[in-house]
Amino acid sequence: MTAIITERHGNIGLIRLAGSVTNPLGPELIRELEQALEALEADSRGLILCGGEKFFSIGFDLPVLLKLDRDGMRDFYSGFNQTLLKLLTLPLPTLCCITGHAVAGGCILGLGCDFRIAASEKTKIGLNEIVIGVPVPLLADRLLRHIVGNRAATRMMYTGDFITAAEAETIGLVDETLAGEELENRGLEKIQRFAAASMPAFARIKANRVEEIASCFKRQFPASLEAFLDIWFSPETRELLFKAAEKF
Repeated sequence: MTAIITERHGNIGLIRLAGSVTNPLGPELIRELEQALEALEADSRGLILCGGEKFFSIGFDLPVLLKLDRDGMRDFYSGFNQTLLKLLTLPLPTLCCITGHAVAGGCILGLGCDFRIAASEKTKIGLNEIVIGVPVPLLADRLLRHIVGNRAATRMMYTGDFITAAEAETIGLVDETLAGEELENRGLEKIQRFAAASMPAFARIKANRVEEIASCFKRQFPASLEAFLDIWFSPETRELLFKAAEKF
């Protein structure tokens, strides 16, 4: 069963995470997402990223990832970050429809889009990496600080608390909240406005916006990767991760 479904709405591409109810992020989903981004870049003028109604995504697929050795986890984590970078630097307007909970890696995928809109009904969003003993990825850290500011980002990452869609709108993490059934139509309406602009001009403006973050990531990621793996495979963190995996 495919983990990704792609749709076309005129000149707008839509990518839907469709692995399961919780859409955990494992090697297959990330590989398919990267391929979908490559394909849509070639013939689309905008992108909408969607998930499920209950969960946009629960984050990393811990039961699967905990079976990987260091080299296997290095490959996955590198692939996840490179796919996030691809999403961030895509020379098209992008929007994330958060119809369900966006947790950890799920929240991070949303950060890679130009815009985020969220369902107003009990949707929770956040980065709980600290709770399970791992650091927030470097690129996600920089993106969150860029979007909501240093103070709000630090509070979110230090505590690992989830916030409501309304709270996310207040701090600027999402641009708009509305009823879940209205979300995708609103997303299409919003992204079509930007898709009507000059694509060369839009692409240059976007490149200027993300250039500093992307350059920082490229410089620092090799060291950040090994530091992440050291923590991931430490006994203390493994204990926390296995406990968290029981909830999947």
